[in-house]
Amino acid sequence: MAHRPSPPTSSLPSLSRLPSYSLVQISQAVDNLRSIYCAPATPPKPVITLPKRSALRRPRHLIHDTSVPDSGYASADGEEEDEEDEIAQEVPDEPPYDPDVLRSDMFEREFTIRWLTGFTARSDVWVYLSDDEAETDARAALVDATASLLSTFAGAEEEEEDITRTFTFPTGSASGAVQVELNDAPLRSEDHTSVGLQSWGSSILLAERMCMHPAEFGLVIPADRPLRVLELGAGTGLLSIAAAKLLASSTHPPSVVATDYHPSVLANLQTNIETNFPRSSRSWVDILPLDWQTPVYEGLLEQSFDVILAADVVYHPEHARWIKSCVERLLAPGHGIFWLIIPIRPTGRHEGMVDTVEAVFPLVDSVEDRGRGELAILTMEGLGKHTGVGRADEGGYRMYKIGWA
Repeated sequence: MAHRPSPPTSSLPSLSRLPSYSLVQISQAVDNLRSIYCAPATPPKPVITLPKRSALRRPRHLIHDTSVPDSGYASADGEEEDEEDEIAQEVPDEPPYDPDVLRSDMFEREFTIRWLTGFTARSDVWVYLSDDEAETDARAALVDATASLLSTFAGAEEEEEDITRTFTFPTGSASGAVQVELNDAPLRSEDHTSVGLQSWGSSILLAERMCMHPAEFGLVIPADRPLRVLELGAGTGLLSIAAAKLLASSTHPPSVVATDYHPSVLANLQTNIETNFPRSSRSWVDILPLDWQTPVYEGLLEQSFDVILAADVVYHPEHARWIKSCVERLLAPGHGIFWLIIPIRPTGRHEGMVDTVEAVFPLVDSVEDRGRGELAILTMEGLGKHTGVGRADEGGYRMYKIGWA
């Protein structure tokens, strides 16, 4: 069986402890990098099939083929090398991953470049630690090989390939499963706002919950009118597409609106909508641009929504405040529910973002004047990290049910 590599963020040795690593250990680390970045891409598409289960509150092993890590975004630009060492050491062992997926992950790629650069800069001391002349020569040869590997990343970046991912979510009913096919485009390293080009672990978990228990999430068509569903920061559109497919057989066709900000994300979102709803069939997902900071409420955004969905959308202390302002304007009075799920990142640039959510959305029990119609957290649930789902920097997830107090 062919060796399958591990993510660089969880397998590269700590540079601050470089003298303690043997020739064999560093060789294995470099060989792992070669297996990712120097191997030809393989043609098969990853397919993710979910096991059926009945309990909402006590999920078993969730979703995702273990060969497919979620391609979330976590910026590390400008962070110190010591933090890279910390990430490499603290992340628990992960199962082997598909090299095509790792190769397309810009976060792993940039982490690799920083590690290779740091290793070559510190290699002089490491090379001459051994008294054995043959080992010293072998270490020097490995440093040369590492420098050669680093040079392959220099100059113009090679064109990263898109990855097509297929998700199958059981519905727990006789209607069968919901299947969603998504194009995950490579992240644009020069623009952090393009993070929606890839699917997130949090969106996968929320989609799985929605499909198993749609009524729990308000995805039930009213008797007298269509249900209106909005997704904020839709990215690849997983939640919008899953919701539209769940409601496709309803008497009153739903209105599902997927919104995002970055032009390249909106273009990729359009591709995914067309893939999942061929032109020969009806699509109930509309796409609109929406800037949370300076929103424009016109067209389909002039009316309120019964359900609003958002997954992994908080990357700046102001984001939660902007999102709350949008939800206050767009959520249907009285019965409307806003479902928000975000990862808990214990380290790095986005550490503590979960606190910004709870700072702007109060717990419902703390709201003194229930008659003002204030948005509040009705319930929240912590979700553990699951094998093959999410990035290495994600320690778990928190899901909020937010409504009018």
